[in-house]
Amino acid sequence: MQEIDSKGRQLLALLQRNVKTTIPDMAERTGLSTASIQRRLRVLRESGVIQKEVAVLDPKKLGLGITAIVSVELERDRLDQIDAFKRKARLDEQVLNFYCIAGDADFVMIVVAKDIAAYEAFTHRFFFADKNVRKFRTSIVVSTEKATLELPI
Repeated sequence: MQEIDSKGRQLLALLQRNVKTTIPDMAERTGLSTASIQRRLRVLRESGVIQKEVAVLDPKKLGLGITAIVSVELERDRLDQIDAFKRKARLDEQVLNFYCIAGDADFVMIVVAKDIAAYEAFTHRFFFADKNVRKFRTSIVVSTEKATLELPI
């Protein structure tokens, strides 16, 4: 894909703030025609620049009162076991974000749970039941000062 020009970046910024922005509104704000907007959006979607268009939900209003940041160290460096752990994390609905990192741990994940008891059940199911997990460290989020999916463009 070719580099994204300033008009394409404007479109992406508009979509990041509100995915429900209409094509006529985008055209008015960017000075592009509606046909050009539609074509550009199609290219951005097909090329994978726009990966997904989702609703951002409030976890607390959905009964998810605990957000935990968890660093995980695995016991072994066998590729099949690392892949199995990655698969398990990708599939678990309580794991919101999952990163393979360089540093003190192998992975960092953001996990949500209804309450502390539910988080404890998650740790038993996800970490203690996995012989490949050497250790994990949990930090419980006390307050969210900023949480965004908006990239600086």
